[in-house]
Amino acid sequence: MAVHWFPGHMHKALKEIKEALSQVDILIEVLDARIPYSSENPEIAKIRGDKPCLKILNKSDLADPEMTAKWQAHLEAERGVKTFTTSTDDPAKTKQIIDLIRKTCAQKDASVKTINAMIMGIPNVGKSTLINILADRVIAKTGNEPAVTKNQQRINLGSGIVLYDTPGVLWPKLENPNTGYRLAASGAVKDTAMEYDDVGFYAADYLIKTYPELMKERFKIDDLPDTEIEFLELAAAKRGALRAGGRVNLHKICEVLINELRSGKLGRITLETPAMLVQEKKEMAEVAAKKITDKDKRKQQFKDGSLTPDKKDRKEKREEKRAEQSARMKKRN
Repeated sequence: MAVHWFPGHMHKALKEIKEALSQVDILIEVLDARIPYSSENPEIAKIRGDKPCLKILNKSDLADPEMTAKWQAHLEAERGVKTFTTSTDDPAKTKQIIDLIRKTCAQKDASVKTINAMIMGIPNVGKSTLINILADRVIAKTGNEPAVTKNQQRINLGSGIVLYDTPGVLWPKLENPNTGYRLAASGAVKDTAMEYDDVGFYAADYLIKTYPELMKERFKIDDLPDTEIEFLELAAAKRGALRAGGRVNLHKICEVLINELRSGKLGRITLETPAMLVQEKKEMAEVAAKKITDKDKRKQQFKDGSLTPDKKDRKEKREEKRAEQSARMKKRN
């Protein structure tokens, strides 16, 4: 799934983050505990150098606790990375982040009293709420809609810690197609930038395979079907998401599924695992290699005169159209 949502202020934010890095002692990245990989900004690993990084797995009360522990071990395998879990209903635990910042930066020159920390995270990950808890006052605007914070600001947390807040940033190119679905399902992108039906089918397929008992209990289904379309049809009948004549309203039941996933009504669910990440990275590498091979092949055909630019464009469009039609048919059948 391609997420076509990268507002202009996000380009500006990435530039400002890079410019301010020289003044920063520690990076704090707020992740969604349900999607630690998909909510992680790949730019951070590239630009942080040897600066320590504290990754906060927020909304941990909505995530599968066993999987959260696996993600913490996976993330901390990277040099200089520490993790910490938080949720908005436990402000006392959130405040422990201040001590973690001090402890992590304990090696800093003792003559310099101020610790500069930069906090970042994708839209709607709960960063602003976390900042307000740390500051003990309302500093950052909060809301359920992505893209609330627009400008970088400096916040004095006291105790010698200054926090650089940055706008929620999504990176412009999502190379992993599954990432787009997970970001949409968790609410990181605006609903206007996603197709409820597509995201609902993706979520249903994952949930009936990974959390079958939770789905049975929530939708009162004794025997869970093998396919997402059959599950959505049963769930629609249970919830009354029907059109005139008793036909299933797929859009409505997909909307119900996504909203209940986001709110935690389905149970504590994690949408990705470290093992999935390894497999998906392998698949992405294979796709990238195939693109290079196909591109080289087209260049050679063009040199040989067997493929003109017009023919090439038409051929690519036909292949893309067939792939899209095939994907839609698989979902409907």
